[in-house]
Amino acid sequence: MAIKQRGPIGRPRGFDADDALERAMLVFWEHGYEGASLANLTEAMGISAKSLYAAFGNKEELFRKALERYTEGPSAYLSRAMEEPTALGVATAILTGTIRTTTRPAHPHGCLGVQSALAASDSGRGVRDLLAAWRNDGCSRVRERFQRAIDDGDLPPETDPGLLARYVTTLAFGIAVQAASGVGRDELQGMADAALRNWPLP
Repeated sequence: MAIKQRGPIGRPRGFDADDALERAMLVFWEHGYEGASLANLTEAMGISAKSLYAAFGNKEELFRKALERYTEGPSAYLSRAMEEPTALGVATAILTGTIRTTTRPAHPHGCLGVQSALAASDSGRGVRDLLAAWRNDGCSRVRERFQRAIDDGDLPPETDPGLLARYVTTLAFGIAVQAASGVGRDELQGMADAALRNWPLP
């Protein structure tokens, strides 16, 4: 008589963790960190609070994982923009990517990293610090790319790469805020085009 082989000890998780994290990301994106309640999250993820804690840790740890997913998914246009051959191409790709991502019909409008930074209470301090570092990291990557453009003669030698990077990233975050307020894609694109009209050329 064949002996039945026993499966692994312990109950299976019973849900798709990847899909649950995607749904959590969308909740944080739409409501911000503090606006996303545990009830919102568990309902969207289709799991109990107990399962959420077991699989992802507490709310802040879940948010960190959701931000990683956002960075590698909807916000991946920043990494692609760094590969543009010119500094103007980089800036254009960043702003175009921001507009496309923050106004996509099937997704929440705005930027997860901006919406969630509006947390105001002490409980949100860790997330505010995380997002400040996230935004500064993006700005640093753009600054390094613009410094390379100066070294390559693609930007004038007197250009301040840090100031130019801050200008582009601040404009991108401003676009995200406007998108969250319902400003349309065409108007945002017009604003981006106007902002890049006087781009420093070598």
